[in-house]
Formats: sequence, structure tokens, C-alpha cells
Amino acid sequence: MSRRVIATLGRSLSGRFTSRLRSERVAAKLGIWLGISFTVAFATGLFSHFTQHPPAWLMWPSRPVNLYRVTQGLHVIGGIATVPLLLAKLWAVYPKLWQWPPLRSAGHAVERLFVLLLVAGSLFQLVTGLMNIAYTYLWPFGFIQAHYWTAFIAYGALVIHVVNEWAKVRQHLWTRVEDADRRRFLHTVAAASGLAALVTAGEAVTPLERLAVLAPRDPDVGPQGVPVNRSAVAAGVTTVIRDPAYRLVVTGAVRTELSLSYAELTRLPQHTVRLPISCVEGWSVECEWSGVRLRDLVGQAGGGPDAFLTVESLERPGYYATSEVRPPHWNDPLTLLALKLNGRPLDPDHGYPVRLIAPNRPGVMQTKWVARVRVA
Repeated sequence: MSRRVIATLGRSLSGRFTSRLRSERVAAKLGIWLGISFTVAFATGLFSHFTQHPPAWLMWPSRPVNLYRVTQGLHVIGGIATVPLLLAKLWAVYPKLWQWPPLRSAGHAVERLFVLLLVAGSLFQLVTGLMNIAYTYLWPFGFIQAHYWTAFIAYGALVIHVVNEWAKVRQHLWTRVEDADRRRFLHTVAAASGLAALVTAGEAVTPLERLAVLAPRDPDVGPQGVPVNRSAVAAGVTTVIRDPAYRLVVTGAVRTELSLSYAELTRLPQHTVRLPISCVEGWSVECEWSGVRLRDLVGQAGGGPDAFLTVESLERPGYYATSEVRPPHWNDPLTLLALKLNGRPLDPDHGYPVRLIAPNRPGVMQTKWVARVRVA
């Protein structure tokens, strides 16, 4: 195909996608909203990632107890609300993709490369993020790693794009869109984003739960009225958790190893706390948990206050069959090895006979079916 034919095709496509609702100011306004939304998503996403995969030097606090619940809810709900913004922004700038010539200089080529990375990265993050909270995986790669590294690519490209376009953005930052139709278009986009957030937020905000038609989990549906992501059947523990020989073992860098049956655990001093179970998919539910303080067991075994603990599950080896509990969390009096949920013994799907519950931690790190606590 000759360059003349390509140029003619480009001009034809560009002309076919014109609209009087498009303008530099409309695109700039949408870009500002999108930049704020992406910044919130990037910051809360980093918090979520490092809460689950902390470097050795990083000690996340255990308080405030709802910090992870708020940030992860904001990450997922805000991400869903971003979808109308991104689609509107792509629509507003779509004709520029067909400008001819496509590459006018080396600098222009670099600029378009970063735009390509921004568009591709944004679409990848939103599409895979939505599929992740719906538990639909149609790809061969690991979601966590791909989502994490693509976030840096997309957000880095966004920062470069904003710097490159700052003169235009600043010009339209505080100016009002004068055309009434264009204002209505922007109001419609804002309303669509607000509606998307409203019909999702109920998965984490209890007063709105009846409106949560887009939420991946109903916060009232599940054993004992609490959702679960991984059942006892899926974890392959339905037989072993009922074994009369079950023992909870506290071992490692301790003066005295402990080995306690379920009955012995129930005879230890019991404590009741109210803590949320907060999932990486954005849903969360506050519950009443009863059980033994983890710090009491470690202290009884003679473990030091600066120890790092590893909580091990009866579940077959897997990504979340163990979790590390660092000093700020296991020393917190709210951290329990829970035996009851909302006043009743744990359902198998909620971790019977024993599960970990601690403040300001993702649900995937609230290890279920606990069999061993290693002190190091």
C-alpha cells in the first residue's frame, strides 16, 4: 500500500470520527480527572502490594485497623469508576491517532511511543483488574506481577505525558467549558463515574450494600454471613481439619515449644475483638472474632518481642498457605488466633479450627486452618 493511499485513508478515518463535542479543553478536563484517578489508584495499589509483599526493612503498622480496608476499597471502587473516564478520554483524543504524517520527527516518535504505552498500559490495568475481581483468568501470566509492573509503566508514561502537555493543561486547568453541549458531555461522564462507584461501594461501605449491584461479592452472602474466596474444599483440608489428633504447635526460637489441642485452646483466656476481613478484591466486612491473643501464646512459649512469626496452614503448599506476621502486628492485642466468628465456632470455610485475624492486613494474609506458628 503506497504512502499516498495510507495518507488518504488516515485523513478519511480522521474525518469520519469528528464531533463538535471534542475540543482541547474537553480533552484537558478529562485528562486532569483521569490523572487524579490514576494517581489514587497507583498510590493505593502500591500500598496493597507492599502490605502483601513487604521488603525486609519495612514494618507496616497495625493501626489504624481499617487502613487497608479503606485503601483497598478505594483502589478497586476507584478503578471501576475510572472506566467511564478512560473511555471518554480515548474518545476525545481518538482523531489524533489518525493524524498524518504519524511520525513527524524523532521527538514526535518518542512522544507517541509514551502515549502508546499510556493507552495500552491503562487498558491492560483496567481490563485485567476487572477480570481479577471477577475471578476470571484468561491469561498464562501471573496477575499480581503483571499488574504491579505494568502500573509503573502506565503511570510513568502518564507523568511524562503530563509534563509534555503541561502548557496545554495549565491553560485549561481553571477555565470553564463555555459550550453547553460540551459541558453536558463532561457532566454525563462525571455522573457515569459516580454511578459506577455508587453501585460498587456497598461491598465495603455497609450503608450502601443494597446498591452494590456491580460488586464482585455480596458482603452478607457466605458461611456465617461472611463471604469467602477460598473454601475448605478448594484448599483440600476438609478431612484433616476434623482429625482428633489436631495440634496447634508454637515452635522455633522459643524456650518451650507448645503443642495444644483444640480443646486446650478453648480453655485458654479468650478475647473478643471487632475487626474487618478485607479482601484484595475490594470487599470488606467487619466481624466479631473470639480467640487467643497471638502475643500471649508467643509469650507463653518464651519468644522475644522482636521475633518474626510465620503462621502455617493445614492447606497444601500454596501461595498463601503461610504468612509472615511481623512485630507490630503480633504484639498488637487485637491480633488473635481466632476460634469463633460472630459468637459461633468457625465454619470450615472460615478456617476451622483456628485462623489468624489481625488489624490492617489483607484477607489473603489472615491465614486459615492454622497448624503451626514458627518463631524466628
